[in-house]
Amino acid sequence: MATTREPNNSHVPYNYVPTLWICTTFVILFSLTGALHLIQAVWTKRWWLLPTVVICAIGEIIGWSGRLWSSKNPTMLTAFLMQISTTIFSPSFMAAALFITLGYMANRLGPQYSRLGPRLYTIIFCTVDLVSLIVQAVGGGAASAATTPEGAERGGRVMLGGIIVQLAALALYSFLAIEFLIRFYTHKPIRQVSELTDNENKRVSPERQKVDRTLKLLIVGLSLSTALLFIRAVYRTIELSDGWNGRIISTQTYFNVLDGLAVLGAMLTLNILHPGYLLNRMESNQVPQA
Repeated sequence: MATTREPNNSHVPYNYVPTLWICTTFVILFSLTGALHLIQAVWTKRWWLLPTVVICAIGEIIGWSGRLWSSKNPTMLTAFLMQISTTIFSPSFMAAALFITLGYMANRLGPQYSRLGPRLYTIIFCTVDLVSLIVQAVGGGAASAATTPEGAERGGRVMLGGIIVQLAALALYSFLAIEFLIRFYTHKPIRQVSELTDNENKRVSPERQKVDRTLKLLIVGLSLSTALLFIRAVYRTIELSDGWNGRIISTQTYFNVLDGLAVLGAMLTLNILHPGYLLNRMESNQVPQA
């Protein structure tokens, strides 16, 4: 299995030939997890999971199909561009699902413990996520249309900017989520209930909500998925910083593990600890804790 750049691969865009069975495996697994997410989104009636996690799965299927194509036609530029663009920006859609889930969680457990209002999590972070997505798409388009190595390098730098924006958003989201949970567990609100907006106040129970198994599972699911996406974003940042012919981008194993496996792991985590199911259960079992 070729994993690093070799002299006979000098005309291959990847600087290696993607391994057929690995690409096939990822196409199958992303198809399965994506189909399951589609069923789960409809079953739980959490429709916002369709344009987020399901779209991420579709993008990953397209990306790994491009790599599968490249395993048979390694010098074909179309297949390379197909996979580089979709695997770069597809996880942005899943990140949006994590942002929305935290907003719902804050709304149910107590907006008074949250630095931001529940709706602001969706508005702010999904807007930043969209900006990141657009920047990555523009960079990918520029790199694809480039006729010189310099032009491709400039496009790569633009894509890098989009990845850095996403990385910063994930870092800030993680900080706010950790702070919210610490304040909730220690009962140290940022604001008094009387300071909440009318819309937020409608959701507030006089007492703290019970910390039950459902909440713990939701926290585990969000934490693990966020950690995997964060690792993946760090990897892609280093990869693009290293250039199109750098050692990082030219090593297949890094991509398979730190991108493919990380994103797949995040999707499977949300299949098992499904936010739609857990949020619905948390709402139906919402019991005040004395």
